[in-house]
Order: sequence, then structure tokens, then C-alpha cells
Amino acid sequence: MTSQVPATPLVLVIGATGSSGGEIAAAFLRHGWRVRALHRDPEAGRAAAGDLDRAEWVKGDALVAADVTAAARGAKIIVHAGNPPGYAGWAKFLPRMMEAVIAAARATGARILFPGNVYNFGPDAWPLLTEVSPQHPLTRKGKIRVALETRLAEVARTEGVRSLIVRAGDFFGPRAGSSWLTEGLIAKNKPLKAVNLAGPAGALHDWAYLPDLAETMVQLAKREAELEPFAVFHHRGHVLTNGELADAVERVAGHRLARGKVPWAVINLASPFVEMFKEMAEMRYLWTQDIVMDNARLVGFLGREPHTPIDAALRRTLEGQGCLKPALKRAA
Repeated sequence: MTSQVPATPLVLVIGATGSSGGEIAAAFLRHGWRVRALHRDPEAGRAAAGDLDRAEWVKGDALVAADVTAAARGAKIIVHAGNPPGYAGWAKFLPRMMEAVIAAARATGARILFPGNVYNFGPDAWPLLTEVSPQHPLTRKGKIRVALETRLAEVARTEGVRSLIVRAGDFFGPRAGSSWLTEGLIAKNKPLKAVNLAGPAGALHDWAYLPDLAETMVQLAKREAELEPFAVFHHRGHVLTNGELADAVERVAGHRLARGKVPWAVINLASPFVEMFKEMAEMRYLWTQDIVMDNARLVGFLGREPHTPIDAALRRTLEGQGCLKPALKRAA
């Protein structure tokens, strides 16, 4: 009598060429999963993603339910990490994309894994954000995110379409194409000479190192059968004051840096003409008060949260973002 070898689990990743999607795909590959990546131009996607050449790249449009459903056949998890770049078109594209993903999950029985963030929350939820904190965002982007999560909760309740949301603070990491760190606080692809503060030096801000966040998601995905149909967890990451983050960047740089402030006045003036600045200006309120993600539920479930020390995380990030020369590897 022969024993059957368990099939290698499959995950479909939408947005594998993006910051969070690429890191999540890489984490699943490290854990031995088969990774399928959906892209309108698979060869261009493979080239843009760099180290994800072991993934299976398939042609399809994330806005077309039939394409997503076909790509999701056999998948245990559908990672929905697709976002239009530069915040453009969120209201137009994100609800359609979510409906395509829900249709695929409904047809295949896969669980949706959706990376969340702090956009859902307004000042009435500060400073400690739990999975059930009130969601009264001040921005259009926040309202869209709330609507997307509300839709996932609805189909879980009424149709049994399962989902997993992992919310975190501001993303940073070596493969992050766009982040507050490199769009507002330091200059990307340039030697480190200065670091800006986005708010008061003493205000706490929550940062999510993408490799740690992706590792967290994979660990949760491995145990998805133990989760309720609509599961939400918060990832704490690195909680630092704005001043402490600047200190850490300076330590990693190895020399003194000029200290400045994010030029909010310039951003406000340019916002009618530059989409990115318009969206950045909306989020200024997120930098003025303490914001901390409560990860007690996550730690209770997993036992611990994956965590890279801040200096190591920043060094790898700044090397990946072209701000520091990669350190020489030590001899084995």
C-alpha cells in the first residue's frame, strides 16, 4: 500500500510586481508553495519582478473575473495585492478588482488574503488600533478601503467566501516601489544626505517591514483552516517616534544627516496638478498623533510576530532603494 504525498499548496498572487505583492510571493516561494502570478504581460511581469522567476506567470487581467477565476484553479489562497500605481484610479478600479477576486474565490473555494493598512481609521480610533476599532476615515482612499473590507465581510457572512485581512502600518522594504520612506522622508536612488520628519518628532508612527509582514501572512495562510470565514489580524511592526526613525536612518547611514521637514506647503500647492501630491496631502493627519497597531490577537494565534531589528531592516531597505552601497558579504 503506497502512501500519498500531500500536494504542494498553490497560491495565486495578484500584484506580484508591486511592493507588497512581490514580497508576499517571495515569502510563499521560500516556504515551498507553488506561486502563480497573474499579469497582463507575463514575460514583462517576470522581468520586472526580478527574483520571482520560479513563479508560474500566467496571462490575465485582474479586472476580469473570468481571467482571475481561471488563474485561481487549484489555488488554496488568492493574494489580492493589486493597486493602481500612484493612487490613480482607486475609486474606479479597486471595487471592480475586488469583485473579480471574490468571483474567483467563490468559484474555486480559495481564501482571499488582502493586505490592509491604517487608511481605514480616523482620529476617533487613535492611538491603539485593534481589529475592531471604529473605522471613520478622513480620506477618500480610507473610505474605499473600508468599503472593500466591508464587502469581504458581507460575502463571508452571506456566501461563505472566506478572507483574511492583515492590516499594518506604513510599508517599507528593499523592493518597495513607492513608500512614505522614499517618497517623503529620504531621496530614493541617491546617497543619504538628509532625512525629513513628516510630523512632530515625538509622535509615534507604525512601520511595517515588508519581509516581516509577508512572513506573517504566510504563517497565517498555513493555518487558514483554523480561521473564521472573515479573519482580521493587526501586524505591529516597528513603532517609532518620527524622531527615532530619523535617528535610525542616521545610524544606518553611518554619518550625520541634515534634518528637515516634509514640505507640506509645497505638496498642498502642487496637489491640484500632481496626483501623488494630492493623495499625500490627504494623509497628513496620519503623522500628527500617535498611531500604534495592536498585535495581541496575532501574537496570541501565532505565538510571536516575525520581527527584524529596525537597523537591519532599514539597512536592507536603503540598500535596495539605492541609498546605500550593499554591505560586503562575510566569508563563510
